[in-house]
Amino acid sequence: MALKAGIVGLPNVGKSTLFNAITKKNILAANYPFATIDPNVGMVTVPDSRLQFLEDLYIPESTVPTSFEFTDIAGLVKGASRGEGLGNKFLSHIREVDAIVEVVRCFDDVNITHVEGKTDPIRDIEIINLELIFADLEIVENRLSKIEKKAQTTKDKESLIEVSALSKSKEALMASKPLRYVDYTDEEKASIKAFNFITLKPLIYLANVDEESFIHGENEYTKKVSEYAEAENSGVVVMCAKLESELSEMNIDDKKQLLSELGVNSSGMDRLIFQTYNLLGLATFFTAGPKEVRAWTFRKNMKAKECAGIIHSDIERGFIKAEVMKFDDLETYKDEKKVQENGKLRLEGKDYIMQDGDIVYFRFNV
Repeated sequence: MALKAGIVGLPNVGKSTLFNAITKKNILAANYPFATIDPNVGMVTVPDSRLQFLEDLYIPESTVPTSFEFTDIAGLVKGASRGEGLGNKFLSHIREVDAIVEVVRCFDDVNITHVEGKTDPIRDIEIINLELIFADLEIVENRLSKIEKKAQTTKDKESLIEVSALSKSKEALMASKPLRYVDYTDEEKASIKAFNFITLKPLIYLANVDEESFIHGENEYTKKVSEYAEAENSGVVVMCAKLESELSEMNIDDKKQLLSELGVNSSGMDRLIFQTYNLLGLATFFTAGPKEVRAWTFRKNMKAKECAGIIHSDIERGFIKAEVMKFDDLETYKDEKKVQENGKLRLEGKDYIMQDGDIVYFRFNV
């Protein structure tokens, strides 16, 4: 599944340094606005110790982890919705992602220019969020002006549903409320899906701190961000992008040793990946055998037949049954035959709701 998380924020908050750490790509991280002009896209591997166990058990010819895209998008400035800075170019790129990681500067450094003059994470958040709201509001108002009278005249059901959804949207946006907090009906959600509204996307705040603050887990700035995020039911990850960039260059053992010396259990990067994965409502199932062990990303509550289609459309089309065992059972018995002998291997139909950690073999015929 081609899922994308977009990294956004004001210039010079650490977005490109973070992106370097995520993808281990050497892109420009300069001390001036708009160092990133075009969106940089990189695939991110989701850390999963279960994959290592399966690899050791099956000794496959290849092992493929699950992943999704992080996109680093050019820095936003006040007035972007009116074309300031990179304006509409920024906004068009952000519409293409599934979730937003909003990087907020939570450190002081006289050597790194702040586009607004001084560090103030709440001001920065409100600048970005307001520009995104303005961008969505423009689309809502333009569409309403074209469809509202027609819907009232023709009484067309689909048009009336769309007008209802857009009216709810306008009311929320005018009150500076992101669309992800609007209570739409399922029909209303479907009617506005094609607009790709930015503020309808799930969002997580990434508080970029100095190394000392990362070790302690917070500082005065991150406390404010956490309070702000809690009030709007959003998530927060505290990370030192500079440290993560250094960690990304190390091998696994050196990375673990440094984290241990710093007194932290996991890197900020791992926390970000897991939280973004969860934010998108994703889970993992596995296929395993001597040829390949592979992790597959799926959306929670997807059915077995739909998940078969993630592998190949022919498997979904010709779906018969799914042989399913839980990872925990295979880990316990360490052998497929023993899993089966203990009644833990199941045959499931097309309506089976896939679970995180399922190991599956799809039976199909085309």
